[in-house]
Amino acid sequence: MDLRNQSAVVTGGASGMGAVTASALAARGARVAVLDINQTAAQDKADEFGGVGIACDVADAQSAASAVERVVAEIGPPRVVVNCAGIALAGRIVGRDGPHDLGDYQKVINVNLIGTFNVLRLTAATMSELELIGDSGGRGVIINTASVAAYDGQIGQAAYSSSKGGVVALTLPAARELARFGIRVMTIAPGLIKTPMLSGLSNEVQESLADQVPFPRRLGEPEEYASLVEHIIDNEMLNGEVIRLDGAIRMQSK
Repeated sequence: MDLRNQSAVVTGGASGMGAVTASALAARGARVAVLDINQTAAQDKADEFGGVGIACDVADAQSAASAVERVVAEIGPPRVVVNCAGIALAGRIVGRDGPHDLGDYQKVINVNLIGTFNVLRLTAATMSELELIGDSGGRGVIINTASVAAYDGQIGQAAYSSSKGGVVALTLPAARELARFGIRVMTIAPGLIKTPMLSGLSNEVQESLADQVPFPRRLGEPEEYASLVEHIIDNEMLNGEVIRLDGAIRMQSK
């Protein structure tokens, strides 16, 4: 897809994989809206390439609806949507202090799964009204972010794995349903990526994590996530599937 002057949305776009992806899309000429829970961070990132920074709580219906309305008003209905917003809270189902806090579980599900679906449904509605483009007559693509934890969840990841497993399960039915509009839906399941969360760990811990990756024996880079996003955008036959971006890692139980 020729992204020049096309509208694109990246949630969680102020940091990590989202920030690098937003910059990559802007470098290809897209008009990018950076959506993030942190308004200042979103605007700071958008200012780097002349984009739009918008505060958005993806798990809140009104907040997300208002954000999408602003996107449409300022840069037009998006042809590309990349859902990177997410959180990770660790906790055992039965820990030292008793059962897993239900509020923590709900919070992770709300942001990672319901938030992804919330943005998907809202942007798909606006995308469905765009003109058909390309050889296949499509309207756009929505790319969600899961995790290898959806498949190889570790002890303490019940909430996170559940949320990302839901994103995986959402992929095919969403792609099938939106096919009539010419909208593709794909999901990326990253492994150990050098995001701010991992970068904050000690070098020793980072090296230990990298040693778990068969090849290449290192942490993944956010740029590699962004590169895969670009390939998905360009390859129209990629639809309704989850791609692991993980160097062949299979996480151990703990």
